Amino acid sequence: MSALRKVSGMKVIKILCNKLGFKITGRSGSHVRLVKETPSGKVGTVVPLHKELKIGTLKGILKLAKVDEEEFSKYL
Repeated sequence: MSALRKVSGMKVIKILCNKLGFKITGRSGSHVRLVKETPSGKVGTVVPLHKELKIGTLKGILKLAKVDEEEFSKYL
């Protein structure tokens, strides 16, 4: 079973920025763009500012950000 659970978009942004090194680069409506510099280039993702993100949405965000689900779930 996945260790991921439903969380708010703001919590996802806080974890990605404070624990995993991402920076906010912009906002368009209710979506926030995040980018991280890596040795192999830039990695980015988009997080919607919803009260509750579905598990599939969260998995998509983490896939774009190239963040392992296990690593992310340590901070939940």
